[in-house]
Amino acid sequence: MNERPLQEHAVWPAAVRWFHWINFICILGLFAMGLIMLNKSGLGITSMEAKINLKVVHVLFGYVFVANLLLRTVLGFVGPAAMRWSRVFPGRGFGAELKRFKAVEAAGRGNAWLGHNPKAKMALTLIYLLLFTMAVTGLVRAGTDIYYPPFGAYVASQVAAEGVDPATLLPYDKSAVDAAKYKAMGEFKHNWGTVHIYSSYTLAALIILHIFSVVLVEVRHRGSLISSIFSGKKIFSGPKEE
Repeated sequence: MNERPLQEHAVWPAAVRWFHWINFICILGLFAMGLIMLNKSGLGITSMEAKINLKVVHVLFGYVFVANLLLRTVLGFVGPAAMRWSRVFPGRGFGAELKRFKAVEAAGRGNAWLGHNPKAKMALTLIYLLLFTMAVTGLVRAGTDIYYPPFGAYVASQVAAEGVDPATLLPYDKSAVDAAKYKAMGEFKHNWGTVHIYSSYTLAALIILHIFSVVLVEVRHRGSLISSIFSGKKIFSGPKEE
């Protein structure tokens, strides 16, 4: 039997790979800190200083996460072709593209897509929606919880007691705040926090599903899906699809 020659194609530029791994590391850090904060009592973390420090580290991870996501957003409009949003999200003609993918998959060539296949595009749409939701709600909670930018100064100005300089407020210190306004702020941040937490749970489930799917495709088709996110290149033994 004649084997088809292997063909190597550049797929993911360095910017895509850097975004992917920075995002992955940030999410791991955010999840780790989030789990510790949610289970701090069981872990024996009781002091207010420790509680605040955990939130500070969580927020710092969040800043890197948001900066990376904002850069990715810009590159989605002006970056390399592989990073353009038209290559990431479903667009015009997506129905026909999905039908073609199903035919290719039925022929046993489900790994023949050069970039994101239609199923991946649908998953990425939900993943990016969750990433942006986590970014916005996280920044809001950074302001309401520990008065950190970009909303911290505004929050402090709203809850500070009369005659108190908002810049002097300390996280969780109620001695210098207006009790009624602080209570209202607490109700406000609770809602944002609920969205933040459940978005993170959903994202965690999708990440697990994503890893499982990648491994499954790799084992089933013996492709180069995993190595491509390191090298930026995919290897094909037959015709490729775009």
